[in-house]
Amino acid sequence: MILGRFAPSPTGILHLGNLRTALASWLSARAAGGTWIIRMEDVDGPRCRRDFGEAQLRDLAALGLESDQPVIWQSERDAAYREALAALHAAGRLYACICTRKDLQLLASAPHAEDSLRPYPGRCRARAWEGWDQALRLRLPEGTVAWEDRVLGSQVDDPARLTGDPLLFRRDGCFAYHLAVVVDDGAQGVTEVVRGADLRPVTATQIRLQEALGQPRPAYAHLGLVVAPDGSRLGKRAGALGLEALAAKGVPVTEVLGWLGESLGCLDRPRACTAAELIGSFDWARVPTGEVRVPGAWT
Repeated sequence: MILGRFAPSPTGILHLGNLRTALASWLSARAAGGTWIIRMEDVDGPRCRRDFGEAQLRDLAALGLESDQPVIWQSERDAAYREALAALHAAGRLYACICTRKDLQLLASAPHAEDSLRPYPGRCRARAWEGWDQALRLRLPEGTVAWEDRVLGSQVDDPARLTGDPLLFRRDGCFAYHLAVVVDDGAQGVTEVVRGADLRPVTATQIRLQEALGQPRPAYAHLGLVVAPDGSRLGKRAGALGLEALAAKGVPVTEVLGWLGESLGCLDRPRACTAAELIGSFDWARVPTGEVRVPGAWT
């Protein structure tokens, strides 16, 4: 039985790329008669806001996508993350890291802006963990990780070379993305992770963390990104491509759903519809692998 999830960070309004990911995840779970949940990944306190999260939930509900279980906010789960770190420490998998941002600037950039996703060469591996005022990294084993992606097919990566030892806990007391997402997927029994292709490079690293915590591996599906008509990433254009902004331009939710449905291979052409009408035609084999461009009239 599929248990899918959509886990946005409440740092702004959901744009069309976010909504496409949410819809794909929801359709996959509904087509299989499974469960679908929403989780708010708000561990990065300074950037995350509760009002953004509430607005995101309203937009998802407007599309007809509502969680089958109470929505979890990661900022309320510190105890679970500390427990996971204690288990990893007991297993000898953690080490303290004293590298500064200036040190990390010398390393190659990863496809995500957070320190937790930058390649790291293991320069602090010999350091012992002496308290919660230290940053902590996971000691990755050597070797490749293989998985079957529902969109991209067979994938193989060496996480030690691609991301390096991931940061799990920052010295400012914040739990890092890798730790929170893996712990919560395991705790909630998530069996399918649908997300953008920009996060595909960290999949092998997260699988290694799942293995270290003794958690089962979910299935993965990495969708091609939604981009602006000129091919640029949505980024700061997100606000102009949210449901409220599109409605102000005369684009109703049913039309947005029709475009999203067509972009996922559920419709031969965009037409006004509801999310429920797309369930019967959803098939991962028909989901395109490349980028999807937003209609020029919507920007």
